[in-house]
Amino acid sequence: MDFIQRFFKGFVIGSGAILPGISSGVLCVIFGIYQSMIEAILGIFKDFKKNFCFLFPLGIGGVIGMVLFGNVLLYLFEHYPIYIKFSFIGLILGSIPGFLQSIQQEGGKKRSYPLLTVLAFCLALFLVYLEKYDLLATSEITSPSSFYLFFSGIIMSIGIVVPGVSSTVLLMLLGVYSTYLSAVSSLTLSVLIPMSLGVLVGGLIFLNLLKYFMKHYYSQTFYAVLGFTLGSIFVIYPGFACDLSHFLALGLMFVSIYLTYSLTQKDTISS
Repeated sequence: MDFIQRFFKGFVIGSGAILPGISSGVLCVIFGIYQSMIEAILGIFKDFKKNFCFLFPLGIGGVIGMVLFGNVLLYLFEHYPIYIKFSFIGLILGSIPGFLQSIQQEGGKKRSYPLLTVLAFCLALFLVYLEKYDLLATSEITSPSSFYLFFSGIIMSIGIVVPGVSSTVLLMLLGVYSTYLSAVSSLTLSVLIPMSLGVLVGGLIFLNLLKYFMKHYYSQTFYAVLGFTLGSIFVIYPGFACDLSHFLALGLMFVSIYLTYSLTQKDTISS
């Protein structure tokens, strides 16, 4: 049963992570596996059998979801964006109670801690503002060096590791977003290899940093993650109008809230 549940979670994460504005880290938070996955990845050789059994169904589900259902979900996202976006907003909102419950179980009840959520939320909104209003487009570097591309990959990994932080915004700030998009579409290895190596190195660095903060500052870390997660809502929020389609989408959002809430009450990130 655990294998099937993790496979399903990996399937949804894999199929949903390719959507514009959807963070794979946020999806891991939604399904309550964010902390467990970090610990399993970093400790894979400490208890290989246990960690492999945890990661294997997630990985298989992620690959299958990306290949089989990713294009279907992307089609729905492009042709029925209001319904899909409100559904994902519901998934995020529905995961919040379980998220807070897991923090409080670890003793995170100090009144000052929620301030970290507010600060992280404001930072996330600022990054969304920069991206949506295209305020970073003038900083593009025409011919970045291999070392700079490697460094950009390291910074890009922050957007992969930290829920709600947009890799797009980070690459724009570094001036290599257009270079990255062009390299992906044309498979330019001279760009993709140093950036991929940077993502790998940066991923290990920031995963270890997260693990350290989760060990020594568990509640503070996850209050900050909560702020970034809530901020990611505004990346995909499509606006609202008083018509039938928007009210139907709102209904889907409440259904998603209920389904995610029910799931996370049984399987929070502290488990």
